[in-house]
Amino acid sequence: MRAELASEPSELGFPNEDFVSVGLPASGLGGVVVVLDGVTPPRGETGCAHSVPWFTARLGGALTELSLSRRDLTLPEVLAAAVARTAAAHADRCDLSHPRTPQATVALARWDAGTLEHLVLADSVLLVERSGGDGEDPEVTALTDDRLARIPRERLRSAAVVDATLRNKEGGFWTAAADPSVAERAVTGSVPREGVRSLTALTDGATRWVEVFGRGGWADVVSLVHARGAAALVAEVRELERADARTRRLLGPSKTHDDATVAHIAF
Repeated sequence: MRAELASEPSELGFPNEDFVSVGLPASGLGGVVVVLDGVTPPRGETGCAHSVPWFTARLGGALTELSLSRRDLTLPEVLAAAVARTAAAHADRCDLSHPRTPQATVALARWDAGTLEHLVLADSVLLVERSGGDGEDPEVTALTDDRLARIPRERLRSAAVVDATLRNKEGGFWTAAADPSVAERAVTGSVPREGVRSLTALTDGATRWVEVFGRGGWADVVSLVHARGAAALVAEVRELERADARTRRLLGPSKTHDDATVAHIAF
């Protein structure tokens, strides 16, 4: 097994709000990958004394440890326990009921010799590459939570409207914040480990290559990372962002650069 990680902040001098880790248990059997995309709040009050990087480091560390040490727990149970542990670390100082309390998207996978489990919450993506049969090309499956993408754009017209009607609410979308019950909302499943060639986890700063700039499909992402490495995907996204920064034909009103993270596991 080979693991490759790449993560860049949106701008030099700004903190990277993403989190990425790969863990292998001491027994050498299986492993885990965790990718979080911290949600940058708008200017104003969040009810919390802590930064988004503080939160993603706490939550990501708990997810990594619990995924490895508590294999008796399902991934939703792992997420619930990690959210509860993180909330307890600042509940005495912060208003965790605030809609902009620190929060993150989650892409989490765990595997052993027989099974690859997955959990996705919000707009980070997991790509599973499986061997093709009888000499066919490998197949790439994108494991996603598309609830945010399905919301009409007019309903996302302002941060206040999103917070009041959509963020962590029925009919909207869900992120990992301070409520452990959000784990029940995650997209989860498992596939046989046999035949899995690679696993790639990406935050939405990296998925722009497909979802904003249309340079190819998910299989093309995996091919690019296989051939040139995880950092090459991030570098291409940065070039595309700079090229569109003036006209904003594809970027539109979104920020020019976003934190971008790629974790690639080749089995």
